[in-house]
Amino acid sequence: MRALLVLSILMVASATPSRAADTPKLAVFDFEMLDTSQEGRMPAKRTDEQERLMRIGDQLRKELGESGKFQILDISPVNAAAHQSNLQSCGGCDVKLAQQLGADLEITGVVQKVSNVILNMSVFLRDAHTGRLVTAANADMPGNTDETWSHTTHYLVRERLLAPNYGRPQAN
Repeated sequence: MRALLVLSILMVASATPSRAADTPKLAVFDFEMLDTSQEGRMPAKRTDEQERLMRIGDQLRKELGESGKFQILDISPVNAAAHQSNLQSCGGCDVKLAQQLGADLEITGVVQKVSNVILNMSVFLRDAHTGRLVTAANADMPGNTDETWSHTTHYLVRERLLAPNYGRPQAN
């Protein structure tokens, strides 16, 4: 009788698709900086901004992973190659890197700095199989602080990436 119960449980468990199998595999690459401010003409990059770029990528991976809507992939096998390219203008190298990881979807992002009080964060979600842009989202940041970068990242996750249809307007 016990064997029959165990067999029944195993059959039900194997017939039930796992949640992980239903969720898309997502590669979230580190964000890049486009500095068009006067400071951008200086040869050295600001350490605080470089650290923020890493933190917002980590924040994006964490928040999207905790949502349960995505399987977040480890990008470390391709991270060095990703940092050697400008993922916004490399002719699809981001998609190729995501494919190497076995991703279904991939995210790249850029922070554009016009000045220390005018910044914009953009996130691009692409289908890693076709390279097609699924959605793009952006938000202005009122200031160049840890708090504004984190708040803006959270806003884009909550209001766009986790929203129905990735926050795109629905066709009527």
